[in-house]
Amino acid sequence: MRVWHARNGWSHRVLPGLAEALDLGRVHNSQLSMLRNGKLASPGPEVFLALGSINRWLARQAPSGRLGAEVGAVLLAGHPELIEALQGSALPVRDDAQQVLGPGELLEVFVGLRPPPPSFDLRIDEAEAPALSAALALLLTAGRPWRQCRDALLAAYPPGRRARREQFAAVMAGQRDYSAAELDAELPDLRRTLAQLGAAGEEELSAERFLALLRQRASQLTPANGAAASGSDLAAAIRRELHASGGSQGG
Repeated sequence: MRVWHARNGWSHRVLPGLAEALDLGRVHNSQLSMLRNGKLASPGPEVFLALGSINRWLARQAPSGRLGAEVGAVLLAGHPELIEALQGSALPVRDDAQQVLGPGELLEVFVGLRPPPPSFDLRIDEAEAPALSAALALLLTAGRPWRQCRDALLAAYPPGRRARREQFAAVMAGQRDYSAAELDAELPDLRRTLAQLGAAGEEELSAERFLALLRQRASQLTPANGAAASGSDLAAAIRRELHASGGSQGG
């Protein structure tokens, strides 16, 4: 559920709003929030009926992954916020065979009878999040100092909320790391950032491939190119810089 929301850039109000607008049942915001965070112990079958029906509706009405303006005006008349959200992105949950998950399949995922689709089950571990954050910063800055890339990256980063932009800037500058949950939710916008920069289109680099790339780069990190360095390592590097500077002046 969390990845489904993140992939589409939806607020928590989209799915409950769709259930009500399309008369597909009721999903309360609190239920959805607990479901997204893995804290809803025993949801009723109506929750899965509504979510599965919405998922199938999205696949039918937005086959391109975005809801057309004319379709939205007819089917969601009077709900401009939903039309806007789905025109931005309306991707359904599909399995490996590209089959759309309905109410029964979603219920099976919840009770453990069916594994989540791999593309919606990124499983980022908390212990790997710092190295992935470092690899991400090195990738998006191409290894250059943050001050040289700041304006271009912030212009390409889609979210407009100040807190999100400040968090992104802090990670890029190496001042903090994303948590596993934050990185999981950020992946769609990070891929859009690459697309805005002209580096890689969203269709070229799926969420799974992007994460695999970050994991590969994170495994190659050394203190010299992004992983945490000890005090002695840092001091030695600074001494080399000082000697190099002094040598060039003396020559």
